[in-house]
Amino acid sequence: MKVVIVGAGKVGVALTQHLSVDNKVTVIDQNPQLVENIINIYDVMGVCGNGASYEVQKEADVAHANLLIATTSSDEINILACMVAKKMGVHHTIARIRNPEYEKQLRFMRSDLGLSMAINPEKVTAREIARVLRFPNAMKLESFSKGRLELVEYRLPEDTSLNGIQLSALYQNLRVRVLICAVTRKGETMIPSGDFVLQAGDKIYLTSSPNQLEQFFRHLGVFRSKATSVMIVGASKICYYLASELLEMGMSVKIIDQDEQRCIRIGEMLPKALVIHGDGTDSELLQEEGLDQTDAFVAITGMDEANILMSISAAKQTNGCKVVAKINRKALVDLVSAESLIDSVVSAGSVTAELILQYVRAMQNASGTKVKTLHRIVDEKVEALEFSITEDLPFIGVPLRDLQLKSGVLLAGIVRQNGQIIIPSGEDVLNLNDDVIVVTTRTTLHDIRDILQ
Repeated sequence: MKVVIVGAGKVGVALTQHLSVDNKVTVIDQNPQLVENIINIYDVMGVCGNGASYEVQKEADVAHANLLIATTSSDEINILACMVAKKMGVHHTIARIRNPEYEKQLRFMRSDLGLSMAINPEKVTAREIARVLRFPNAMKLESFSKGRLELVEYRLPEDTSLNGIQLSALYQNLRVRVLICAVTRKGETMIPSGDFVLQAGDKIYLTSSPNQLEQFFRHLGVFRSKATSVMIVGASKICYYLASELLEMGMSVKIIDQDEQRCIRIGEMLPKALVIHGDGTDSELLQEEGLDQTDAFVAITGMDEANILMSISAAKQTNGCKVVAKINRKALVDLVSAESLIDSVVSAGSVTAELILQYVRAMQNASGTKVKTLHRIVDEKVEALEFSITEDLPFIGVPLRDLQLKSGVLLAGIVRQNGQIIIPSGEDVLNLNDDVIVVTTRTTLHDIRDILQ
């Protein structure tokens, strides 16, 4: 498939990294240094110029592209680039659009301007933060089949009762139907089998229904209820979307920012939130504002370093408070994750790239069983994909033990048409219209048929 990416920023680079593996990719950017860098690192073509220009798109051979993705920092350029590409005959166009005013016009944009997808990085990042605040035990939480089955990332503490437990004995010990589908240990990632033995410090990825996951953490004695009071530092666009969602969920929200004008603006937009003009890095201010009585602390300023320091400080000052930080630079994300310094880390670029890749993956196998949901986990080394079981599949009704799965592939969950959740065993079968969740280290899986040897 031929893909053109307009914008070589963080999102553009992340998309290039993944799409260039099995697609023909051309990158357009006005910065010649960025274009040169991306050509040197990845097997892609590069064009220097304005991605919204007809002449530049002509030079990039956009007319023969299957998809154009516009991810520059300008909403207007992204929209115009998609319009030009549509006029040149491109069937699929995706634009990154950040302005809330434009969001109200998305229905018009999709139909009249021909946008296949419009994505708001701040809004999707806020939604990701809200998910982990609903389930604070999770470092990260992903949903499948409209929330009926969830995948949770969790690090086993040093005093965990699961230390030395074999996975095959997990149900016998806990009487809870969960499946540990991936484990990271000392930098190594594994899709474990039943004889795998858990160790303290392991980062585990487990799937089950929300109720069974709650029971799992209750049995471990570490369950934390949904946050009801949240302190947010940074009155940004993400803050607006996040606070709006949390207020709708009935949570109390405090917002702290150093900029007085931002405080006034967000106070007018969110009258139900308490807005405080002050320095979020000041630990005395946070204590005065009741940090130790707060269920969750979220640092989402524009400075990665400030978010990290505030989050580490908040974690030390509180007991049981869920701490979330927005960190965009991958090197800092890797450092914080490796040292377990912060409960949960989110990156607007990663979330945006993941949603776009999900759309692209569905495009690539339009003639087969489409990828309904895609989440990249374990530092993007593993993918969790959701497929629907259609009538033309040859293994409907065949016991799972009789399927010859490829190495690095695990069936992590089945959701029946009636909503029943199945944690797969060898006796289970796939039925027509089931949703099945596949966890795999093969990050180029396009079709449910590809799981077989």
